[in-house]
Amino acid sequence: MANKHIKVALIGNPNTGKTLLFNQLTGLNQKVGNYPGVTVDKKEGLSKLSSTQTAIITDLPGTYSINPTSMDESIVLKTLLKKDIKESPDVILVVADIENLKRNLLLFSQIKDLEIPTVLAINMVDQMHKKGISIDVSVLKEELNTEVILISAKKNEGIKEVKEAIIRCHVAAKASPLCGINHKIDPDYFAKLKEISPNHTLYELWLMITQNNFPETITASEKAALLSFKQDISKLKKYQHKETIYRYQEINRILKKTYLVDKSKASDVRSKLDKIFTHKIFGYIIFFLILLVIFQSIFDWASVPMDFIDGLFAHFSELAKEALPVGVFTDLLTDGIIPGIGGVVIFIPQIAILFLFIAILEETGYMSRVVFLMDKIMRRFGMNGKSVIPLISGTACAIPAIMATRTIGNWKERLITILVVPFTTCSARLPVYAILIALIIPDTKIFGLLNLQGLVLLSLYALGFGTAILAGYILHKTLNINSKSFFVIEMPNYKIPSFKNVFFEVVEKTKAFVFGAGKIILALSIVLWFLASNGSSDFKNAEKNVTNMEVSKNLPSEELDKKIASYKLENSYIGMLGKSIEPVIKPLGYDWKIAIALITSFAAREVFVGTLATIYSVEANDDDVTTIKQKMASEMNPETGEKRFNFPVGMSLLIFYAFAMQCMATLAIVKKETKTWKWPLIQLVSMGLLAYVSSLIIYQILS
Repeated sequence: MANKHIKVALIGNPNTGKTLLFNQLTGLNQKVGNYPGVTVDKKEGLSKLSSTQTAIITDLPGTYSINPTSMDESIVLKTLLKKDIKESPDVILVVADIENLKRNLLLFSQIKDLEIPTVLAINMVDQMHKKGISIDVSVLKEELNTEVILISAKKNEGIKEVKEAIIRCHVAAKASPLCGINHKIDPDYFAKLKEISPNHTLYELWLMITQNNFPETITASEKAALLSFKQDISKLKKYQHKETIYRYQEINRILKKTYLVDKSKASDVRSKLDKIFTHKIFGYIIFFLILLVIFQSIFDWASVPMDFIDGLFAHFSELAKEALPVGVFTDLLTDGIIPGIGGVVIFIPQIAILFLFIAILEETGYMSRVVFLMDKIMRRFGMNGKSVIPLISGTACAIPAIMATRTIGNWKERLITILVVPFTTCSARLPVYAILIALIIPDTKIFGLLNLQGLVLLSLYALGFGTAILAGYILHKTLNINSKSFFVIEMPNYKIPSFKNVFFEVVEKTKAFVFGAGKIILALSIVLWFLASNGSSDFKNAEKNVTNMEVSKNLPSEELDKKIASYKLENSYIGMLGKSIEPVIKPLGYDWKIAIALITSFAAREVFVGTLATIYSVEANDDDVTTIKQKMASEMNPETGEKRFNFPVGMSLLIFYAFAMQCMATLAIVKKETKTWKWPLIQLVSMGLLAYVSSLIIYQILS
């Protein structure tokens, strides 16, 4: 047993510090995957409990009970009902908040009745004195008949005791129910229910019929017998109601003996802060100012490391050219792979800063206030306050943001939120915005304080959010879906952000962005380089054809080489592809090279910059150290003699990417969540038309 991993399921209500405890237990030994058959993040980590014992900790989605009301919460129930040796937990670690112990113990009592060895970790004990709370741990442990540990995950207190308690629970491998609902509700009814299967506890069987959730281990005959209990729906609802009442009666009885709050010592800081942050006027002003600070920081703080990374990759290409022999591999490396990957890595500072601020806002408890604040506004546009979370999450990535709509119980509000989330500016758009803004907007200060580039970036985020709201209103008025909804949101306590939690969040999200985009970039860079380095007979005879042109005669050798490189690119396979699309996008101010970037960026938005970096590297054919920004800034429009990325073209591209459908993966997840191709296709066509028409208008006006 000493060498066998203990499987531990980490469960708790939202905002109990569950994620921070997970980070304290596992450190960097974490991995993120999906639950089998479900596109919901599954976080697992290896924890060293002792010198001879380790555990695999699985962080389950936050839930208020194991009677699920959303798709995320159903994951908890399915995990607990599993009897699979590989999947089912050996020990359950329930995390409770010391200020909301009564509510948290409802979930604990349900889990305890499953008769799985359970440890109760009561978190935030560092707040006990300030809140006037006292607990008799020994009596509480006796009443609950379980291991009870007081911890402060934030201050890393009690973590060692939690590990020891997990080992003790696993060794004991026996657990008894806490409430025993069968004796208090209808003994005869539950006695007959228990007779159906000796392989499952009474409460497991009760959950199967009340939640209509049958594990694979249940036999056909047992399932049929259980379904017979579902025939009397009114009795089921009556017994469920009685169960909840009885559980709270037991919890109240236990807490009366063990839990005391001296209200005279309780601080009123939270209510005072809530009056400010949820104020009907100042609340919105504060939220806007916070967003302003975020986007100012994205440009101001990130400029130095971005310039360093940009120059670094340019030097990598130069060093590779000098160190490696002339040939196909060297060209692939210096003109394809290095510039392509550099087009993603350069934006790590900006993306990390964005994730840093989002993590801090969530950690402090402020994000829940934003949800509450926005509910009245969102309802006018066919959504509710909970829709704000997916919309804000969309600034990281639309895929998890769309999955986050599962917390919205009303189908119409959820569908509208799914359909409008892609308008919010995701982190993959940030590289496109950043490079274009840097090219067309001067790096100047307004009033000596505000960065003009940061203000433009904030405006683009606001444009995306505003368009999402407007699209929601249109869908609300046009979708013929009748539904009723209610809005419930928990206001967690304000907290000083945990450095460790924020660090893990930023590292995990940034790493997912870089490696997710990096795979696509690497593959596309190789394909693009091949298509740009091979072509028709004109491509193969480029040197001869260009030399024989009248305009090429008497040109200096350097100019002649550049003309040959441009001719080859134009007659390459990729040039032919771009030329075929150019007539459609020329009214927007784009050429065939930008056309190629538009196509490839449908795989992932950040590929736009990498694609142009690859194309311009192939075309340059020189030995100068040139950064991505310099390559794009020096690109000329042969028809006008002006810079290709001038103000009209740059603004047209910014508007195009603000409105166009994000990527193929977003379409796929919308199909998965709506279970039909109807809605993603509507998204693709409508957002594409809006992007094209808007970009056309902007370019024609500005030029």
